[in-house]
Amino acid sequence: MKSYLDETVNVYRDAALTPDVGLCCTTTPVWALPELNMPEIMLEMNYGCGSTVNPRDLVNDPTVLYVGVGGGMEVFQFSYFSRKPQGVIGVDVVDEMLDACKTNLKSAEETNPWFKSDFVDVRKGDALNLPVEDNSIDVAAQNCLFNIFNKEDLKKALAEMYRVLKPNGRLVLSDPVTEDPMPESLKNDDRLRALCLSGSLPLKEYVKMMTDAGFGTIEIRAKRPYRVLDTEHYDTEELIFLESVEVCAIKDPMPEDGPCVFTGKTAIYYGNEDFFDDNNGHTLLQNQPIAVCDKTARALADLGRNDIYISNSTYFYDGGGCC
Repeated sequence: MKSYLDETVNVYRDAALTPDVGLCCTTTPVWALPELNMPEIMLEMNYGCGSTVNPRDLVNDPTVLYVGVGGGMEVFQFSYFSRKPQGVIGVDVVDEMLDACKTNLKSAEETNPWFKSDFVDVRKGDALNLPVEDNSIDVAAQNCLFNIFNKEDLKKALAEMYRVLKPNGRLVLSDPVTEDPMPESLKNDDRLRALCLSGSLPLKEYVKMMTDAGFGTIEIRAKRPYRVLDTEHYDTEELIFLESVEVCAIKDPMPEDGPCVFTGKTAIYYGNEDFFDDNNGHTLLQNQPIAVCDKTARALADLGRNDIYISNSTYFYDGGGCC
């Protein structure tokens, strides 16, 4: 029986053979880094909805896994931070996309003296059965791929990413999400799912699937408007608003009281003392903002104090918080 995965292969086979600039509409500017000259063809084949490349993750000469290579743009960017043979492993199930990626990496080698195409090991493989050893990867990433999967396959894909990551390794993802109900007719539309539209989940459900896979810390790094599925062009009676999110799931041990999920909340103590200590590992200096996970934000709010301000979620978090 033909499945949505078959349709996905068809969509991305066509996009490999004939670059489709409008296939995805990335909401994040491409990183501009010294001495990194991006081939135009890679920009044309940027089939993502955000960015998974963050220098904060890419320290100490990491080994990086990227699933769904596209035109090679992000594996090329990752290699900027991991300049060693096979420092970046790129996996894709579509033969034509693998070939296009290899060709584009050769083009990048011609205009970037620091880059060698053997920095990237391009492998044929499936996100549900990665051709990668256990506990061997520092940073794993995917961009607008997991959105294609149904829930059971997404569960398998997350388990595979968890398997290959080293302890404290990072899984960086970018996918569309929606808080609006998605009609079953759209969920079951193979082409819309392949185009990363109708597989969109609510953000809390998307995050819970990561924590259910064992990731102890989740960072919501960005959330931006992405697409609208309207009543004229799609089989829906109500407008469906999609946002793209950039998320980092860290393979930390799971805390006894549940995962630490950072959604951009901030706590500010503005009382009369120099600091406030909640006797649970959190010290708030007077009138100094501190990023807190949602769990800590709830615990501080439950104290019922009138000298601690807790912000709403901004869905932009860049580290330095406490949990």
